[in-house]
Formats: sequence, structure tokens, C-alpha cells
Amino acid sequence: MRNAFAASGLALAIALVAAPAAAQDQPVTAGPADSVEPPPQTVYDGDWLSVGIGGGYSPSYDGSNDYVFFPAPLVQGNVGGIGIQPRPAGLALDLIDDADDSTVGFNLGPVARVRTNRARQVKDPVVEAAGKLKTGIDVGANAGVAFKKVLNPYDSLSFGVDALWDVNGASSGMTLSPTVSYFTPLSRGIAASLSLSAERGDDDFNDYYYSVNTAQSLASGLPIYRADGGWNKAGANVLVGIDFDGDLANGGLAAVVIGGYSRMLGDAKRTPYTSIRGSADQWFGALGIGYTF
Repeated sequence: MRNAFAASGLALAIALVAAPAAAQDQPVTAGPADSVEPPPQTVYDGDWLSVGIGGGYSPSYDGSNDYVFFPAPLVQGNVGGIGIQPRPAGLALDLIDDADDSTVGFNLGPVARVRTNRARQVKDPVVEAAGKLKTGIDVGANAGVAFKKVLNPYDSLSFGVDALWDVNGASSGMTLSPTVSYFTPLSRGIAASLSLSAERGDDDFNDYYYSVNTAQSLASGLPIYRADGGWNKAGANVLVGIDFDGDLANGGLAAVVIGGYSRMLGDAKRTPYTSIRGSADQWFGALGIGYTF
């Protein structure tokens, strides 16, 4: 499985061009209030949708030191007042329709993702011998708040958390994934974001993905290990979006670049899958292209 931070960062990176940076270079005209021109319309006024595709390079499973390429499609937008937000191999919906001129926004809604950690693309023969895991289908809820115009008229600082439960009989566990992100345009055609993320799993989740049971030990030669719930990883992404025609506000084609690092923590770091066969240091990079209309 590709690293979750890489996948989520790639989706966010492609979506950076979906941040309204309208009027950044518009002059301010002094004079009576009725002589001031209204802000120009952008593609993000009303319904809009971004679609894209990207490719990344990241660890083959959480804690691996073998790296693989992976594709990452994107769908993001706002249709009928419902926000559509990307997640690693999944989507989240925002059912709160904030006013366009508000300086504080909220999001709340359902979220779902597919989790393929050690279910595919396992390159290490010893870890592969321990047996592939079942694909997880995680569903739950997301909530967050965003503060706009923090350091300039076009930036935002966002706090959010996803709570997810496996419903496909894989781990049958639960995760909490908090995120803090700062977004700002660097020019009319370039935007950037810094995101800090983490993941915490309960006992069932961590036991499934990070324990080595007797059968897995006999098959792979790894020592038996029992993982308990706790924080599994924390990391940071730096993302840059570049609009092809130099104007973020009118949509169209844009390219993105991402670089990031995460660190395995707790029992996810101490498990033989990481400490013997892998690495606690997880690096990744990705490129993508998206179109907004």
C-alpha cells in the first residue's frame, strides 16, 4: 500500500488550484463607495469541479523501506452546496454550506476510503511471506474549521479530523487522523500549502496491521510481536500548485508538485515489519495534473 500521507498530500496538492485567489492583482480604486467595482467573478463562484490524475513514489506499505510507484485520481469540488474533498483512495463530503464572505468556515460530513496496506504491492519477500492482508473499507465522519485571511487576504489555516471504522472485516478497528494545513497563494498563478498530519489506531486496528502472530512468524521467520493501540505516524507535506495560464481564479489546467516525510511511531515503529524489514523514516514525492471547470 502507498503511504497514506503521500496519497492524501497528492490529492490536496492537485486541489490547491481550487482555492479562490481572485482579485489578488486587482488594483484598489479610491473614491465613493458606489464607484468601486465589485470583485471579479471566478470559476469557484457557485458550482465547480476539479478532476485530475497524478503519480507518486512512496513506501510499499506503512513502515516499508521498499518504494513503489502508484496512480492517484482526484475528484474535488462543490456541487449544490455540498463540498467534495479528496482522501487517500476515498472521498469526504462537507454538508455545511458556508457563506462566501465568511472569515471562519466549518466542515462536517461523511468520509470513506479504501485501505490497501500490505494488501498489494508488497516488495519485501519476508513481509510478503507473512501473508497479504485483506483490503479495508473505512467509513466514518470528518469535521473541521478553517480561518481565512490569517496573514494575507487570500490565505487560510485549517484544522480537521477524520474518524474511521473498518466495515469490511479487515481490522474491524478505528482510526483518528488529525490534520493542520496552511494554504496561501504565492502569486496569481502559484499556490502552496504546508500540512501536518498524524494517525492513531485503536487496539484492533494496530493488532491487525502491526502485530506478528504465530502463523505469520512461522511463515516469515519474523519474531512474534503484539501491537497495541496508539499513535502510528506523524508527518508533513509541502505542496505547490502551478496554473498553466498563470491565473488560479479562472480554473483550467494546473500542475502540482509534492514532497513529504512521515515518521512511524509507537508500536507501528517497533513492529518487525518496520524495525527489522523496513524503516521508521518514510519519504515520498508526487506529480499531478488537474482541470477545474
